[in-house]
Amino acid sequence: MLREEATAREDVFEYKGGIGAFVEYLNKSKAPIHDQVLYLQAEQDGVVVEAALQWNDSYTENVFCFTNNIPQRDGGTHMTGFRNALTRTLGDFLETQGLIKKEKIQMTGEDTREGLTAVLSVKVRDPKFSSQTKEKLVSSEVTPVVSTVVGDKLRDFLLEQPKAARGIAEKVVEAARAREAARKAKELNRRKSVLDIAGLPGKLADCQEKDPAKSELFLVEGDSAGGSAKQGRDRHFQAILPLKGKILNVEKARIEKMLSSAEVGTLITALGCGIGRDELKPEKLRYHRIIIMTDADVDGAHIRTLLLTFFYRHMYVLIERGYIYIAQPPLYKLKAGKHETYVKDDVEMARWLQSTALSDARLVLADGSAWPEDRLRQTVRDYSDVELTMDRLARRYDRHVLQTLWMQPSAPFDSSSMEAWSAQFEAALNADVREGQHRVEPRVVEEGRSVLVRRRLHGLEYSFLLGTDFFESADYQRMSSLRDRLIAQDLSGATVGRGERSSAVRNFDAAYAWLLSEARRGLGVQRYKGLGEMNPGQLWETTLDPTQRRLVQVRVEDAIGADQMFTTLMGEQVEPRREFIEKHALMAGNLDV
Repeated sequence: MLREEATAREDVFEYKGGIGAFVEYLNKSKAPIHDQVLYLQAEQDGVVVEAALQWNDSYTENVFCFTNNIPQRDGGTHMTGFRNALTRTLGDFLETQGLIKKEKIQMTGEDTREGLTAVLSVKVRDPKFSSQTKEKLVSSEVTPVVSTVVGDKLRDFLLEQPKAARGIAEKVVEAARAREAARKAKELNRRKSVLDIAGLPGKLADCQEKDPAKSELFLVEGDSAGGSAKQGRDRHFQAILPLKGKILNVEKARIEKMLSSAEVGTLITALGCGIGRDELKPEKLRYHRIIIMTDADVDGAHIRTLLLTFFYRHMYVLIERGYIYIAQPPLYKLKAGKHETYVKDDVEMARWLQSTALSDARLVLADGSAWPEDRLRQTVRDYSDVELTMDRLARRYDRHVLQTLWMQPSAPFDSSSMEAWSAQFEAALNADVREGQHRVEPRVVEEGRSVLVRRRLHGLEYSFLLGTDFFESADYQRMSSLRDRLIAQDLSGATVGRGERSSAVRNFDAAYAWLLSEARRGLGVQRYKGLGEMNPGQLWETTLDPTQRRLVQVRVEDAIGADQMFTTLMGEQVEPRREFIEKHALMAGNLDV
């Protein structure tokens, strides 16, 4: 178990059901074809084989291999034996049931693994790997053992569980049909490409450079932004492909449907490396930097996620080789006098305002002494961080309640003190009648402290709970710690100044507000809702120019976590997605809805 003291968050790494429970966890956001997970364990010729399998209604294969509890990303001889067993056993079962002849299909090993989630673990006395990183097992004696053990146990499972066997068989038959349809779609696409004189989609503005290692492809949202990008790019090495609207969600579609999508087909043709397990040739990729460039709004985030889903599910090797990037276009342009600067988001804008406000700033006390520069700088930064925190929390809680809470001393733990604190909090909430009537009910329980805030406005009553999780969160600790420090400071008669200008203040809140207002004096702020609002020169300067731009390289550090994320966000199941949104809503920023 890992516990983060600052937020009281705990993560427990334990599967009481072993790898069977692990498979259930991996499939929790999918719809299983059969309820019971097939679990098997056996030892043969000194090799211990343990596996857990469950098919679901998705179109992807997720098999994780381990040798002596060490993961093998590239599989190896145990994976070979496992796949051989699946192909042989399921092929025999379909033949026995007469399904191959009846459905007129040619089954392959790939068909048996569509929608399969499995964990395969072997224990070998002296394992041999292809490299020191142990990413591929090469011990040849493991293959026949795994093939025999998995084949025997799977055959027994199919005979003992007829309902599950029927569901798996239907899944395999459906996969075989879809594979054949996808093959025909690929053949049709290839014929179209041959008839096309250029062999490239007309929307693509290609670059002059022929070396893939020096070439970049920008996937741009919309024709408007695509037009600006085409004019602003460096034609020597930068290619532009505008994508109209949102591409198909490939998490919910088989490959034959995906290939019929115009936007997806255009993208595949532009990349030039093919698609599919057998036909994807990364060495033929025409660009070694594929940069997703979308607007900084909800639609842009959705399009970016759709593209990442496509690359993760169908061109994972491109992510693995580090070819996929995400552009970071600015959200704001700030103009102060003749000076212009671009900032990426609200956090960076707050940092810029801080830096400007602190330029030549001072805080002089009534006795003539001044705060040290580093103390003033740190306090301003802390204050700004708390403001950003409150902006985020205000999406869930009443802003007036949060603002008033911040002005209060830290909430106590004991019941008697909590009563007095709540009365003080309630009085502060109701000091401004324009905010309506608030009532605060303290609720001190064994596991912590909480208050129920009721608000009556326009004849209606609203209520929400500030519970133990809130008062023990890092956000509240940061807010209350800063407030306690500021309350301890006597700034009556103090003066805040910047350059030749100054103002009398009574507390740090007033000093901070004055400094920020000075930083904003004469400042012009332009917010870009979309890339199409930028002219070609601005787009080059902020997002295309390799010497100025910022890119985020897409990497997969946790394959299991990444698979769960794509399944949750883009899969068929609604409930896991709703839970994810509720859990992470406060982490979202720069929403333009």
